[in-house]
Amino acid sequence: MSSEKILPRINSPQDLKQLSLDELKQLASEIRATIIETVARNGGHLASNLGAVELTLALHYVFESPRDKIIWDVGHQCYTHKLVTGRREAFSRLRQSGGLLGYPCREESEHDIYNTGHASTALSAALGLAVARDKKNEDYNVIAVVGDGSLTGGVAYEALNQIGHLRKKLIIVLNYNEMSISPSVGALSSYLSYMVSGQPFLKMKEQAKSVLRSIPKIGRPLIKAARAFEELLKKTFFPGIFFEELGIRYVGPIHGHSLHSLLEAFENARNYPGPVLVHCVTQKGKGYRPAQLDPEKFHSASPFNVETGQPLCQDNGPTFSRVFGEAIADLGRSDDSIMAITAAMTDGTGLNKFAAEHPDRFFDVGIAEQHAVNFAAGLAIAGLKPVVAIYSTFLQRAYDQIFHDVCLMDLPVVFALDRAGIVAEDGPTHQGINDIAYLRHMPHMILMAPKDENELRQMIYSAFQYGHPVAIRFPKGKGFGVRIESDFNFIPAGQAELLKPGRDLIIAYGNMVYTALEVARRLEEKGLSLAVINARFARPLDENLIIEQARQARTIFTLEEGIIEGGFGSAVRELLDRHGLYQARFKSFGLPTALYPLGKPDEIRKLLRLDVDSLVEDISRFYSG
Repeated sequence: MSSEKILPRINSPQDLKQLSLDELKQLASEIRATIIETVARNGGHLASNLGAVELTLALHYVFESPRDKIIWDVGHQCYTHKLVTGRREAFSRLRQSGGLLGYPCREESEHDIYNTGHASTALSAALGLAVARDKKNEDYNVIAVVGDGSLTGGVAYEALNQIGHLRKKLIIVLNYNEMSISPSVGALSSYLSYMVSGQPFLKMKEQAKSVLRSIPKIGRPLIKAARAFEELLKKTFFPGIFFEELGIRYVGPIHGHSLHSLLEAFENARNYPGPVLVHCVTQKGKGYRPAQLDPEKFHSASPFNVETGQPLCQDNGPTFSRVFGEAIADLGRSDDSIMAITAAMTDGTGLNKFAAEHPDRFFDVGIAEQHAVNFAAGLAIAGLKPVVAIYSTFLQRAYDQIFHDVCLMDLPVVFALDRAGIVAEDGPTHQGINDIAYLRHMPHMILMAPKDENELRQMIYSAFQYGHPVAIRFPKGKGFGVRIESDFNFIPAGQAELLKPGRDLIIAYGNMVYTALEVARRLEEKGLSLAVINARFARPLDENLIIEQARQARTIFTLEEGIIEGGFGSAVRELLDRHGLYQARFKSFGLPTALYPLGKPDEIRKLLRLDVDSLVEDISRFYSG
């Protein structure tokens, strides 16, 4: 290995084509070191990116980006792609304010063909590009890089169905690493495992090729003959025939960390006239032992110590996710009708404890949010009590199922919307800002949001008592440090609470309640008197309390960490209108319908004027205006 660093010389994919195979291997090592160092400092998706280094280098060596179009499904594995496409110097600002997004971003580079952040979308988009290319008589390759976890999403099958039907020239790179966020589950995952037949198959294959290459004159012809025999065996005995029968040429499995094998496979795929799937087997966390041993922990890592792999920040209190998970586990011990469902995020939603204690009542359905909701509807019809725990941004994918399969039938399904509101460092695709608006108009739906972690525990318990669809939104991260009661206490549907009396009124929802209390306290010092209501519910609203307080107020404010248009404030305005209360001035504070910049939640709140200082300033200005 050369002592001279290669990565500083790589400013575009064209620079890769000047490197020898040994230099590419050295570059792979340098890229891994850079990714580990950067993620250890900034946080980010580590395990998946370490597993896709050689695969990415081989793609850019064989193909001509941006002329050839590479689409990364989800985008969890795009860091090497960013490093070799002119963003090396900016990479130190990965996921930081003003820096690089952790996902592909068209606004960032011409090499990012398609913005991704949600799974299972790349195949459909790639087929669209391929059809457009042929329609316009253009000549370029389209490559979709898809993880095995993304193939648990239904839209991927819909795309495969049409890809096999149209038979357009299209390259699918299936990156098989046995994980999405949580370990991949379901029949397809088992099927792919059988296809690979484990690492021994690939090791034996590579060893045999090495031996044959060493035989003078006849070694390479023997490899060619062996490859033909392997293809015959696969067609006869190997389940790759699944893709072949769909009309998609199957190649693999390929050792996903062997640059020689990857280059050869991609070169052959480039010359194939129809759809071809190249099946690569990689290891998440490759090159960093802590990530190899615990890829789920290092899927989306907080800053950590490189030597030990331990996080730099100490646990200083439970997260909302953990409080939710413990509440569900506690309730599950006394009620065996409670069933927990998640979509490939067992740890992220806090359901790992329930899964360990009640494995027969826990279901990870893979990256299949639509199916998760339909599945829960079936359980509810049969008299069970399903809770569906999915991040707010991902539940958007199941909009029709929530409406058609749960709410129209008024089925008692509980939705736990983790990561609601502003989400740090993951960019626009992961902001949980729309759920209030897209759920508020659903028939029979009850919408709740706790002011703190203890109220979340009580809301989880109460939700199972209502007998209607219920959605509980709560933010990512630590709670407020309040005491969490071990007992469960029922909160009647639609019951708000008056936390502070006053002449005028702030009605706050969810994690903005404590902000509202601090704003009211600061305004009190300026001579302004504001009552504060913790709404608890966006639907149904506590009409009695809100109208009682609104009748005596000259000015009314609402405060939410969701989009204003169609959100909580809109619900309050509509309530006031129904009661003919037009005398008070009214203003909603919330989030705009815009693309959100990178940054910490507090940075974004300040930028969007949803922090205490900005709210005090804006409310004071509203009074004087």
